[in-house]
Amino acid sequence: MKKDIQLIALDMDGTLLRNDHSVSDKNREAIKAAQEQGKAVMVSTGRPLLYAEKIVDSLKLSTYLITVNGGEIWSPDRALIERTMIDSSHVEFMLDMALKHDTHYWSSTVEGVFNRNTTFPQNIHDFQWLKFGFDIKDDHVRELIWKELSKREELEVTNSSLTNIEVNAAGINKAAAIRKVCKKLNISMDEVMAVGDSLNDLAMIKESGIGIAMENAQPKVKEAADWVTHSNENHGVAEAIRRFVLK
Repeated sequence: MKKDIQLIALDMDGTLLRNDHSVSDKNREAIKAAQEQGKAVMVSTGRPLLYAEKIVDSLKLSTYLITVNGGEIWSPDRALIERTMIDSSHVEFMLDMALKHDTHYWSSTVEGVFNRNTTFPQNIHDFQWLKFGFDIKDDHVRELIWKELSKREELEVTNSSLTNIEVNAAGINKAAAIRKVCKKLNISMDEVMAVGDSLNDLAMIKESGIGIAMENAQPKVKEAADWVTHSNENHGVAEAIRRFVLK
């Protein structure tokens, strides 16, 4: 499956990063080699810019950056290109559900990142909401909340781990954001290799020319992928880059 890959899109947690949130030397070397061969390497993450920027900068990536599951797209010089919010009425509904079922919850806003353990905004309608998340250990409660959220056509429902739920505005996902980046780079989705491990990576893995799942990926992600690489603890990103991109 040797395609002419021009853009490598990497998820962070469970993919590029090891479990201690570090990037292995082998992953760094492979990314550097790809860039030296003229390939664009991009991070496409569920994290907000605040929690992604330091790692991205350490890799000396010189292309676009996708954050909050596609809710924000940043230029190579870190100027905001596009931002899509969730209507605050949906946030109100989700917060009510989290409180009703006594689950952990968090949210990324333009103004900052909040969670159950911090001072969550009192006046929800005064904030600009990018993403809302739940972390739910109880399978029954998680399924119930997922089902309720899925009834709302204005929401995109996904996850970044087996116990969480992540919610963006409808149509906001990593694949949609990568398509926009491809237009700016004047390439097609067929020239993209996407690597990820969770349901918030599913769209980009399905729509890219080569979709790679990590060995530690969720079963649905592995099923959708063209190939399964090593785990995030075992330099899976480097293995995929070496196999499909480096000449």
